[in-house]
Amino acid sequence: MNAPVPGPLEQLLAHYLKLERQARAAASIEVLSFSMVNDSQPLFGYRHGALLIAGKVRALTGISVVEPNAPFVVFIERVAAQLANGERLGLPGAVAQDSVDSNSRDDWQALSAPQAFWLPLKDRRGDVFGGLWLARDNPWSEAEQALLAQLGDCYSHAWRALQPSKPWRLRWPARTRWAVAGALFLLLLLPVRQSVLAPAEVVPRNGQIVAAPLDGVIAEFLVKPNQPVRAGEPLVRFDATVLKAQADVAERTLGVAEAELKANTQRAFSDADSSARLDLLAARVEQKRAERDYARDLLARSEVKAGRDGIAVFADAQRMLGKPIRTGERLMEIADPAQADLRIELPVADAIGLETGAEVALFLDSDPLHRHAARLDRAAYEAQSTPAGQLAYRLDASFDSAPPRIGLRGTAKLFGDRAPLALYLLRRPLAALRQAVGL
Repeated sequence: MNAPVPGPLEQLLAHYLKLERQARAAASIEVLSFSMVNDSQPLFGYRHGALLIAGKVRALTGISVVEPNAPFVVFIERVAAQLANGERLGLPGAVAQDSVDSNSRDDWQALSAPQAFWLPLKDRRGDVFGGLWLARDNPWSEAEQALLAQLGDCYSHAWRALQPSKPWRLRWPARTRWAVAGALFLLLLLPVRQSVLAPAEVVPRNGQIVAAPLDGVIAEFLVKPNQPVRAGEPLVRFDATVLKAQADVAERTLGVAEAELKANTQRAFSDADSSARLDLLAARVEQKRAERDYARDLLARSEVKAGRDGIAVFADAQRMLGKPIRTGERLMEIADPAQADLRIELPVADAIGLETGAEVALFLDSDPLHRHAARLDRAAYEAQSTPAGQLAYRLDASFDSAPPRIGLRGTAKLFGDRAPLALYLLRRPLAALRQAVGL
């Protein structure tokens, strides 16, 4: 006995159930997108379909890769934007050509089929996050529209299962866009204080520079960095081997000259030649005495002593031990720990207008959560190269309260005059644009 042949209605229902099963069984968004624009084509006989998500075309019938700038893609996105401006976006149904502008109607006739159907996709709250544009030559019957509306619910559910997060809306209404644009414009006109960040270091105020008193080699540092010292306390000792030898030779040379002067003085009573040489020998004795005194003075200078009370400020003693030192070369600085300033190196690219007395905030690298307030005292007119190799202006600021420990480094925030927020945000890009184009 033969099985009954299914009628058209049974075939239509079977095909529809197959579409639902394929949509719910999709393993990824890409598979679901392909199924939405291609698998239902035999059932509804549309010429082409387009899937839009958040106002952008994600899939097209018979196309594997969507070209964003293709004429058809641009047309579909423009029509979807016009639907979003009205109440038509959330309602499934046929779309009349007179519901779009004249330019879109011309593109419709050239790029799409005359009978179009819009099938919205909604989230759990009923907000539209996308839709299907289906176009064919024949009008859409009421049964097909009802079936498509039911299929849209299935597609929406399948999409939400694969992408739980809420997609962005297609478009905001024109009034909302204008309101947001106006609020942003007013916000950009809001006056804010200009500020800039720059590296900074706590340095001594009115410190005494300890320089090398002679050419030589340092044999020993008698103090450590940041060690308290008293006036007259030895700080550095130079290698005195050569100086001691020179002082000893000068002392012996002076003794020889004095003995020769004494012998000629005794012979001067009977020898006219010895009497004539007394003045020369006396001058030679004075010369040798001066050489001896100079040698003793150099030997005394081999031990450098502190000229005032304070702390010894220098970086690293090991770096200078055994190194030839020239006269006048800086060795260290004696400073009062209670008197310190803030030295700031402001890069040329970050320079803003700063007046004397401008507010400065220091955040130390060792304590970034604690703010130290200061006031700008001096600003250099000429930029100089920093040890890092960049041009920067040197700024000096004084602390409002007790200064941090000398030698600490951090980041200084300098506050300038008030300016619109737009200038504050675009100052660097505008400066780079002027340097690039010369305007």
